[in-house]
Amino acid sequence: MENILITFGVLIVVTGLFLSMFTKGHGPILPGDIFWKIGNTTIYFPLTTSVIISLILTLILWSIKK
Repeated sequence: MENILITFGVLIVVTGLFLSMFTKGHGPILPGDIFWKIGNTTIYFPLTTSVIISLILTLILWSIKK
């Protein structure tokens, strides 16, 4: 159980570093991410990023389960 928690912790840190390198505080990370800026309001919905992270986590969990 400890190894799984450590692995997820490392994945979360790596994902956070990856996202912070490519966002620079504005704009979408990947094509397909939705980003609107209207006046002082910013709406960001990471659609493509969410799908990719979901697929990666599904593969990791599937491989652990086997």
